[in-house]
Amino acid sequence: MILVGTPIGNLGDLSPRAVEVLEAADVIAAEDTRRTRPLLTAAGISSRGRLVSFHGPDEAELAARLVERIVERGERLVCVTDAGMPGISDPGERLVVAALAAGVAVEVIPGPSAVLAALVVSGLPTARFVFEGFLPRKGRQRAARLEALRAEDRTVVLFEAPHRLEATLADLAVAFGPDRPVAVARELTKLYETVWRGTLGAAVEAANVGEGPQARGEQVIVIGPAAPTALAEPDDETLEEALRVEIAAGASTRDAAAAVAVSLGVPRRRAYTLAAALGKAARA
Repeated sequence: MILVGTPIGNLGDLSPRAVEVLEAADVIAAEDTRRTRPLLTAAGISSRGRLVSFHGPDEAELAARLVERIVERGERLVCVTDAGMPGISDPGERLVVAALAAGVAVEVIPGPSAVLAALVVSGLPTARFVFEGFLPRKGRQRAARLEALRAEDRTVVLFEAPHRLEATLADLAVAFGPDRPVAVARELTKLYETVWRGTLGAAVEAANVGEGPQARGEQVIVIGPAAPTALAEPDDETLEEALRVEIAAGASTRDAAAAVAVSLGVPRRRAYTLAAALGKAARA
């Protein structure tokens, strides 16, 4: 089985090697055949009798059937998604897992990536980054993910749907602070590609008057890493208060120190030293 990266907008980005592999495929598994068929036609590749869909609620079952065709018939299976690399916020991961479980070799033909394209054009640090895909849409899961990313010391890359862009930028500004740098890349590699750069606060303000990132087309949000001051360890008073809560709940000095060290992200030795001092003062 071969995973093939496809253009994220400009059909000219389909590599000659990808064309060669697609031409030789017995089966082309696509996220959406309506999106893949025009791509194949533009590349001069016939899709007749070879193009099948593997996206939907029955994706696991479809993946098993496709792998069965490889194992039992020896067919050459190529997997593509609507844009970019299969498995990255798109179908493909289950197919890879099923193939490997069946002992089928998996290869990859690299191609365009919206994640990397947005990252390198953002102007933000690229040496270390984390890709978070789509945020949960609402509720506790969304709040928890935003809180987990707030102090991230790597550049963060997110995907977002056009109609949720403004709300997400507003949530990010609240969670990360208005001064956090951000770039919003829209319609990458396409005719109307734009990259808006500024701060989260400026993005929200500009959006309110229709001058911010445009909420049309495919969106990639790139957020700069947290400033060192945002990563500073809590002071002793904060630690002591947290330790008192743990001890009052019945935790031993050692257990209280361990719990606070994890929850507040401080060295366990520092937490234990303060916990022991509290215990000594209480006995005095």
